[in-house]
Amino acid sequence: MREALLYEKLRGTKVRCLLCERRCVVEEGGRGLCGTRVNVGGSLYTLTYGNLSAIESRPIEIKPFFHFWPGSTSLTFSSWSCNFLCPWCQNWHLSKVEPDPARAAYVPPEKVVELAARRDEGVCVSFNEPTLLFEYSLDVFRLAKERGLYCTYVSNGYMSLEALRMLRESGLDGLKIDVKGGEEEYRRYNRASADVVWRNAREAKKMGIHVEIVYLVVTGATDGEETILSVIERHLKELGPDTPLHFTRYYPAYMYSEPPTRVEKLEWCYQQARRMGVRFPYIGNVPGHPYENTYCPECGAMLIKRYGPRVVKYALAEGGKCPRCGEEIPIVGHYVRKPIARWD
Repeated sequence: MREALLYEKLRGTKVRCLLCERRCVVEEGGRGLCGTRVNVGGSLYTLTYGNLSAIESRPIEIKPFFHFWPGSTSLTFSSWSCNFLCPWCQNWHLSKVEPDPARAAYVPPEKVVELAARRDEGVCVSFNEPTLLFEYSLDVFRLAKERGLYCTYVSNGYMSLEALRMLRESGLDGLKIDVKGGEEEYRRYNRASADVVWRNAREAKKMGIHVEIVYLVVTGATDGEETILSVIERHLKELGPDTPLHFTRYYPAYMYSEPPTRVEKLEWCYQQARRMGVRFPYIGNVPGHPYENTYCPECGAMLIKRYGPRVVKYALAEGGKCPRCGEEIPIVGHYVRKPIARWD
């Protein structure tokens, strides 16, 4: 247990958590909605510092980051629980479990960074909501930057602005945000607000953080055409045409059993995004589909060919330019060529 960095004391022994925009008021002995912060004697403590649920090296494209250090790998780690309620969660075995300090196996930040420095180009907090590992992330990121590693988050984007600023100050380089629909879908499935997520995406980009957006097209929930078109419009308004927008295939999981997203629906999403002005839309979770490749938005040349999380061809010229027409493609970091390995 560590004392939390972002909270305020209220009357009596109550406290208000300031880590995410839920801003839970927590009674003595209680926890917030995420279950990772507990009020002990009028002070708020995190139960996740160094309490990791998973740690493994994974390709950056699997996050997905398609315009950030292509071909590289990041040491990816996670903790427990979530501040969202998605009934289709793919990682429910982690996100629906609250941390138990009595059973925790502590992993110091130095150990994570040492492991990453041996074979990876960066670190990534993922699998469950990374904001809940906030204090630990700050310490890992500071150490990682000293070793020349990049630092990334795969998040639902519901952190407070103060938390986002502190992450940036500690070294956050890349932020992938999962958008969960329009305002109605956020209220219905997560008791949350889409405005907060888009605000954080916009502010992160202003801070110089690389941002990519993923939209999980969930059958019967977030696959309405009007909703998808409104998300594309919001993406362009808040982040501009050069920010990658991924439309990802849903598969049944946890408490949601509707059929997987039709590939034709994903293709429609991609085509609408291109028509409306998104220069780099993608389809995800359909390995081998042509729309998971990067094309020059000016001349159509294939620049990066992928198969799932693997880069199988990289054709960008020096300076990140299209070799055919010279168009500059917004890619952060250079291509890291690694032996092709199997990624399950």
